[in-house]
Amino acid sequence: MSRLAVFAAALAAVLCFTSVAQAQSAPASAPLRLYTLDCGTLALDDMAPFSDTGEHAGERGVMAVPCFLIRHGSEWLLWDTGLGDRLAAVPGGISQFGGQWTVGRTLVSQLDGLGLKPSDITYVALSHTHADHSGNANLFPNATWIMDPVELVGLHADPAPLGVIPSLLTVLDHATIRRFDGDADVFGDGSVLILKTPGHTPGHKSLLIRLKAAGPILLTGDLYHTRENRAYHRVPSVNVSRADTLASFGRFDGVAAHENARIIVQHSTEDVATLPVAPAWLE
Repeated sequence: MSRLAVFAAALAAVLCFTSVAQAQSAPASAPLRLYTLDCGTLALDDMAPFSDTGEHAGERGVMAVPCFLIRHGSEWLLWDTGLGDRLAAVPGGISQFGGQWTVGRTLVSQLDGLGLKPSDITYVALSHTHADHSGNANLFPNATWIMDPVELVGLHADPAPLGVIPSLLTVLDHATIRRFDGDADVFGDGSVLILKTPGHTPGHKSLLIRLKAAGPILLTGDLYHTRENRAYHRVPSVNVSRADTLASFGRFDGVAAHENARIIVQHSTEDVATLPVAPAWLE
């Protein structure tokens, strides 16, 4: 790598960390709560795609598919939308992308349990546009979508990128979209930050929530899929960039150490089981 390339990469990392530090200096202006919703389960036939060095070949696995709802005063952010409520009506779920996709409780019913309707959600943000994170996207045409433009490109590609089902995201053809590249301070007070962590997809993001009592929590999106992925920095073979993934591992782990954050690997059944289930919350 040339000296110029090394300098550019270092400068980009400094600028990313600066954005986190600057957001940290702004005091939170509204009470903050984090709710965990059950948005499905993935039973996978072969975990081989989750390491490009072969450790999981032939293993079966089960992954949680949570959605996360953040209350900030009178505003609401939904982070990821799960497998899709339509699957709740299919006994045993459906088979696609190498596994069985099942939904036991609809997202709409869980919102109702909190006294909410889809139209009450202020913002929706996706870690990325893969179908297991965007299944209920079309339920939220009234929300403002916080999206990296590079994640929108694949929705109109032919063929669509692996894992993307564009029909699940037609809402983005007419919704209000708040476009950003890099990090995004959702509420403008440093309490909830969307972090740039590309590699799994070109515009992949993770989420930092700075809770007052529970402390900072980092949601991985699909930067890591399992605890083993994180512990050993295993790179999925399906990722679009190995180099970007490894850089994002470093950035995420650096933010986690600086914030002394609790890390939730979103697809880890063990990690998700440590969180209170809505209507309970963390604050």
